[in-house]
Amino acid sequence: MSSKQTYSFCFCFRRRFRIPVSEAPPEIRTLFDGYSDENGVMTATHLRSFLAEVQREDNATEEEAQAIIDGHKHLSIFHRSGLNLESFFNYLFSHHNNPPLLPSLGVHQDMSSPLSHYFIYTGHNSYLTGNQLSSDCSDVPIINALEKGVRVIELDIWPNESKDNVDVLHGRTLTSPVALIKCLRSIKQHAFVASEYPVVITLEDHLTPDLQAKVAEMITQTFGDILFAPTSESLKEFPSPESLKGRIIISTKPPKEYLEAKEVQEKEEESQQEKPADDEEAWGKEVPSLRGGTISDYKNIEDDDVLDDEEDIDEAEKSRQDAADEYRRLIAIHAGKPKGGLTECLKVDPDKVRRLSLSELQLEKAAETHGKEIVRFTQRNILRVYPKGTRITSTNYNPLIGWMHGAQMVAFNMQGYGRSLWLMQGMFKANGGCGYVKKPDLLLKVGPNNEVFDPRSHLPVKTTLKVTIYMGEGWFLDFKHTHFDKFSPPDFYARVGIAGVPNDTVMKKTEKVEDNWSPSWNQVFKFPLAVPELALLRVEVHEYDMSEKDDFGGQTCLPVWELRSGIRAVPLYSRKGDKYANVKLLMHFEFI
Repeated sequence: MSSKQTYSFCFCFRRRFRIPVSEAPPEIRTLFDGYSDENGVMTATHLRSFLAEVQREDNATEEEAQAIIDGHKHLSIFHRSGLNLESFFNYLFSHHNNPPLLPSLGVHQDMSSPLSHYFIYTGHNSYLTGNQLSSDCSDVPIINALEKGVRVIELDIWPNESKDNVDVLHGRTLTSPVALIKCLRSIKQHAFVASEYPVVITLEDHLTPDLQAKVAEMITQTFGDILFAPTSESLKEFPSPESLKGRIIISTKPPKEYLEAKEVQEKEEESQQEKPADDEEAWGKEVPSLRGGTISDYKNIEDDDVLDDEEDIDEAEKSRQDAADEYRRLIAIHAGKPKGGLTECLKVDPDKVRRLSLSELQLEKAAETHGKEIVRFTQRNILRVYPKGTRITSTNYNPLIGWMHGAQMVAFNMQGYGRSLWLMQGMFKANGGCGYVKKPDLLLKVGPNNEVFDPRSHLPVKTTLKVTIYMGEGWFLDFKHTHFDKFSPPDFYARVGIAGVPNDTVMKKTEKVEDNWSPSWNQVFKFPLAVPELALLRVEVHEYDMSEKDDFGGQTCLPVWELRSGIRAVPLYSRKGDKYANVKLLMHFEFI
């Protein structure tokens, strides 16, 4: 073994068990000096004071402090009565130091309000394994989503080739189908692995009445007693997540007759025009057939579940009555878009609640003139936002525009990755990761003059989040040693910022630290927040590359309203959202 190999082995072996005290930032040394005796020992009494005053853990006891000391005695062989600087430094990086979000809180928000009072972890085209145009349909991405806590699964259901059964696929594309029954059985098996709170299945229905009856039979037999079936045709108020624990909920628009493929084809051949969209989300768009078409044609497709403009309420009601009664009785959350403009769509019916779907572009346009009306609508009803049809590669959009208007179901393509999906994952780390996050009071309250929150208003600063990023550790263990640079250690820098309402949104950057696997930045950032209840702390680490695009070194996104004050070891995640085994940042959070 060469001397260089010996060094690498020893270096790696050492780091698995302790972080050298020589790497401790000056601020950590100063803190230790302030909470230790003249001999450089932090006793249980000192540590208890540190936990209360710096970590803001007011309920910490000396017995708990002593347990921490006992867990680090192997690093304090000459000071078994307390922590020395090295053991204190290693404690801060260890699991004994409570994480930035305390998992033991679990589900801690009030879960007894109507479903409309919660943001819900929502998937879009949940069955697709890749792009929106030609990827396979499968139950695997549905299983993956459920195991990550997603609570809303979308299935597009179509007749199979022989017209005697039902498939799931992205209609009028080249995607290959998967049997509906396979998806339903996988949902039942995995629905409550990550969370006991209800799973909503949104069905995009393209079926004849006889196949709707078949779907009703499949759903009833698959889910049995865990299926929530409303006692009345329409709900006056949505039930609560608490009352629906362990239940499956069906949401779709009132059924209408499906045109046989041959009939559609004959109509297309006669008119040589594009067939009007059969989807709720199209909202007057036209959807071309891909038979003989091109990929560019697909850019006009905006799928899912919006009633066509030319279809009025009477026709929808008539077609719904014609559909199988068994199917109709399954629908707990009715979807649809009334005839008329946006004002009509956003009207609040005091006797009935419903779900409305808008594309990201439709929401952006509506928000310019009807922001407060959207907020008022979402106080009782459910708004679902979905990606625009041109996101063929399954990218996503900024979810904040939906959340700041009270949209409960901000539907995302879960099979990809990127900054937008990181925000989604960050939001639903809140409330114990159960997939339901209570909307802030400002989106739910109604003032004395019947006024509601105006998303375009400029609110005063409510609090300021002070973030100190001390250092990072763990890349040497989790990455190949030539991953960032073949000939020298990496040059890391960090990006820290806020995603929230427009006035709160900002991104800042540290200096880069050259040639160091354990970069020490010791930089402070302050973020004034007007709406901390909708703010997400974004953290990314990159490695500077002078000749090419900077390399990715990890990311995380944390809900500000659930951040624990104090010095925390913050684990980082890959682009795909997988947690690294060792990469962490030592950070200090303070609200001032």
